Amino acid sequence: MGKDVIIACDFDSAQKTLDFLAKFKGKKPFVKIGMELYYAAGPSIVKELKERGHKVFLDLKLHDIPNTVKKAMAVLSELGVDMCNVHAAGTKRMMSAAIEGLTRADGTRPLLIAVTQLTSTDEQTMHDDLLIDGPIDKVVMHYAQNAMHAGLDGVVCSPLEAGKVHSVCGKSFVTVTPGIRFAGGDVGDQKRVTTPALAKELGSDYIVVGRPITAAEDPVAAYEQCVAEFVG
Repeated sequence: MGKDVIIACDFDSAQKTLDFLAKFKGKKPFVKIGMELYYAAGPSIVKELKERGHKVFLDLKLHDIPNTVKKAMAVLSELGVDMCNVHAAGTKRMMSAAIEGLTRADGTRPLLIAVTQLTSTDEQTMHDDLLIDGPIDKVVMHYAQNAMHAGLDGVVCSPLEAGKVHSVCGKSFVTVTPGIRFAGGDVGDQKRVTTPALAKELGSDYIVVGRPITAAEDPVAAYEQCVAEFVG
């Protein structure tokens, strides 16, 4: 599997997104559409970016009863996205239902990954707020195994956990890792972070990078630095 850098296009309008991507002349970076952009611009922004040649990770983190998730995934599957996700906390049954809904009549479907614990959550917060006992890495591995057994392709996790996920779930089980910052950069609201180079060393398959690229003085240069460090 080839490694790739996914740019988190966390903008509040389609126009801001298109203006940002216009800077990447001749390049078609893999992009993430999260809740902010999807709720602002709707399915049309997904279709627009796909028509322009971008791969799209639709990051809506579905978490609901199995039947609702199944029906929602059937709708999202028709948008032609390359990757989408659910919360692993929704249970194996919900994740299996998501796969059913996502799979098209011809048997094809986007990659489906599950969020284990958000990179803004540290172990103390997990214990205090979520009442989940035990070490965070053990919880992440349990959620990853649940996702694998449900038939998913991988998980969203911290780069710090990517190698262990592969050791538990196999090399082909995809690790998509946010929480990426350049050395010396502001970590913002993230708790479990690494640099692109360290994420590569730790075994991440995809890194998701937002503000270090989108808020950079030269976003294209920042993106190219990420690619150089992570993909090589």
